[in-house]
Amino acid sequence: MDISPPPQEKYIGMEVFFTSTPGVGGRIKVYPEDFLVEEIPVLPHPGDGKYVIARVEARGWEMNALLKKFSAILRIPVSAVGFAGMKDRRAVTRQIMSFPCPIDEVAKINLRNVRVEVLYRSYKPIFRGQLKGNKFDVVVRDVKDDVSSVKITAEEIENAGGFPNFFGVQRFGVMRPITHTVGKYILLGDMEKAVMTYVANPIEGEDESSYNARKFLEDNMDFAGALKMYPKRLIFERQMIEHLSRREGDWTGALKKLPKNLSVMFIHAYQSYLFNRILSMRLKRGIPINEAVEGDIIITFENGDVQSRKGIKVKKSNIEKINNQIRKGNCFPSGIIMGYDAEFAEGEMGEIERKVIEEEGITPEKFVVHDIPFLSSGGMRRIILSPLKRIRWEMGDSILKLSFSLPKGCYATCLLREFMKTEIKNY
Repeated sequence: MDISPPPQEKYIGMEVFFTSTPGVGGRIKVYPEDFLVEEIPVLPHPGDGKYVIARVEARGWEMNALLKKFSAILRIPVSAVGFAGMKDRRAVTRQIMSFPCPIDEVAKINLRNVRVEVLYRSYKPIFRGQLKGNKFDVVVRDVKDDVSSVKITAEEIENAGGFPNFFGVQRFGVMRPITHTVGKYILLGDMEKAVMTYVANPIEGEDESSYNARKFLEDNMDFAGALKMYPKRLIFERQMIEHLSRREGDWTGALKKLPKNLSVMFIHAYQSYLFNRILSMRLKRGIPINEAVEGDIIITFENGDVQSRKGIKVKKSNIEKINNQIRKGNCFPSGIIMGYDAEFAEGEMGEIERKVIEEEGITPEKFVVHDIPFLSSGGMRRIILSPLKRIRWEMGDSILKLSFSLPKGCYATCLLREFMKTEIKNY
């Protein structure tokens, strides 16, 4: 039975499923409690330093909004709040944070749907990436009660030692999965298309006011008129449109109006799309992802990092030893995160990487963005298997409950899609 992903997944490079079973459908995140994420932390040593280390539980909070609230309450810059990783808004999240404040001020934080538990003081804050991974407890509602399908899917993934380490839909936008397209146009130097893809380009499923405003701009190229139509909540689009209403044709200037982290996200999204396509092509060709083949570049997994600039080339002389280490979970094959200085694999994997890049009409040199230098990216490599040894699950009354742990940088939705096999709006 050929089970093909929906068009929206193919559009972001996820062109295949790993498992052979029919999906049970369903929806996640109907309620925040349906998606519980708890960090597996790497804690700094206690000490009499200036940082308060605390465990923060938040229900239904957008991460940036939460950071701004902490900043206002504690009278510190947003950048001073230390945390290891961004978390989903439609969830209950538990993570470790650090605050350079008196301990009693942190203990007094009182926010709706937020619980702050002070742990201790430390000389060191929490840094981005300072975690081993995340534990997930997920409830999928409105599923088909197909116990056999769930059992076989779980067994196939456990027997393989994991599942394809795709970049999930969150990387591209669930309602408007266009960030990678914007990134591609930036790299190709077509700033007009980059801007118009972001601010115009109406997509079915958006709310009516946003759709109509984007359609008006796309059809008329009237920036002053569009500004009157764009909802106030579309802050970044409005900033760009206002700039273009005053400085017609200054597409690069419009892009520079965006926050740096959002602009960088466009490039990262396109790199993620290329990676997804490469991984899809490897799977289509029947090349294993839990075993190295000659020409692969493997990444060691000692620190739990799924991405690295350094790797070891797989040759006839070391392949047996490397595959033994892969079986132990010490290293994994990788795919290229494209950039101006990224290393291509050799053999069939190298052929796949170069083929995808060629089909996209992109070259390593394009990842140097002369007009906006901070968008330039050297690239790296990323493991193609998201390691997972055990999935706990139970099913009944059209509900599927799943519990599992993933390394940092791996997407829970990319595991859930193997069970659900549904439209991306349901993730």
